[in-house]
Amino acid sequence: MQKTPLSPEKIARLNQQFEQCKAQLLQLSWITQGSVFETQEHTWRWTRKVKAKTVTVALSAQQAPLFQQAIAQHRKLEALLEKMRAITLDRVAEIVPSQKILLGSVPGPPRRKRTPPKPPLTSRHS
Repeated sequence: MQKTPLSPEKIARLNQQFEQCKAQLLQLSWITQGSVFETQEHTWRWTRKVKAKTVTVALSAQQAPLFQQAIAQHRKLEALLEKMRAITLDRVAEIVPSQKILLGSVPGPPRRKRTPPKPPLTSRHS
């Protein structure tokens, strides 16, 4: 059974949401990954992962808020990208994606039904 393509109204709404996300991307400033924290000695540290290793850099009191802002901007970027992916996938629920906008905007070929998995082989001992 073939799924019905997305309606033109739904495609227009999804396109509008996507364009809003793109506009928000343009509002972002400097970005970086990691976290910033103050040590017990009242010095600042920026940590991040580089090639699966944690890298720590000492920061001045003036640098710390700049890095905190850049990290916050990075988190906004990640949230916007996730929203854009969700729009592209047209998620109905967080766990189960429905029709994909790229595939659902026009009729596609008929799809085969999924076959149930075969039961595991059991060994016989005589």
